[in-house]
Amino acid sequence: MPDAPLLIPGDSLLVAAPVEWREACLSVPALRAIQRMGVTVEVLCPERQSGFWKATGFEAVMSYGERASARELASRLKDRKTVLLWEAGVAADACVKAGVARRLGPQTKDLAKRLTEPVALVEAPGPVRHRVRFYLDLAGKLGAETMVAENFTALQLDVPRAVERVLLVPDSDFGGHYEWPLDRWVAVAKDLVGKGRQLRIASGAKGSALAKAIPEAEAVTLAWPALEELASCSLCVAADGSVPHLAAHVGTTCVVLFGPGEPEWMRPLGKQHVIVRRKVECSPCHAPKCRMDLRCQNDLEVEEVLRAIP
Repeated sequence: MPDAPLLIPGDSLLVAAPVEWREACLSVPALRAIQRMGVTVEVLCPERQSGFWKATGFEAVMSYGERASARELASRLKDRKTVLLWEAGVAADACVKAGVARRLGPQTKDLAKRLTEPVALVEAPGPVRHRVRFYLDLAGKLGAETMVAENFTALQLDVPRAVERVLLVPDSDFGGHYEWPLDRWVAVAKDLVGKGRQLRIASGAKGSALAKAIPEAEAVTLAWPALEELASCSLCVAADGSVPHLAAHVGTTCVVLFGPGEPEWMRPLGKQHVIVRRKVECSPCHAPKCRMDLRCQNDLEVEEVLRAIP
């Protein structure tokens, strides 16, 4: 006999959003599924994410500052009855301090002691599963129907998409070992200019250097989440990082250069996106910096990337 759902239509649920952009994007289908079952969802998130969640269709958003303490945030949560916690952190601690009666979430080691109703997610042995399944599986346990196309629909913004406009993002917010060598970005950029593509280059250490080398390109500063800027481009060629997940969220096709990361686990959502990767013996790697010779980046040739660009 199946377990009774933990939520029912008409319930109100506060959801503490994941603080990383990549994780926030991957949690969206699960939150849409919960909302579709008739649950009133309020999103609790860092201030930098407020516009993202409102644009995505969640009208009730409570944001908190980057330096907010759990005690300060708890004072704003006194009347909440049920909360979904994805991860440990200031939001989870605030919900505990506020005495939120029902604290649901995955039964992970760092979060379990903060929950009143931990949800066990059993993962069978087998191939790597995409990270989105973590969020969907938990939403399913709450009673949501997860595998519905509407849960995965890209956000449609009222922004004209320029067919020839390509955004290059050579910098990664995950660290330098997630970045391809600059000279190869220059070669790709010159090839695209030669084919008549309209280039924009996202600012950053490598991005600024690339923009100087390609005077035909327009340098842009992405004010995260930069949804409108990303939606205005037909293509985003990027290092593995948060930007391609945000670009995919607004329906921009992505070509993502994976190095130490695992694309089967963390590729952007959507079948149209292309992953370029030179698989080496030591990847995937979760070290804070490369302990060898960065072969996962240095062995990836310009020609492989150019072949992947539509």
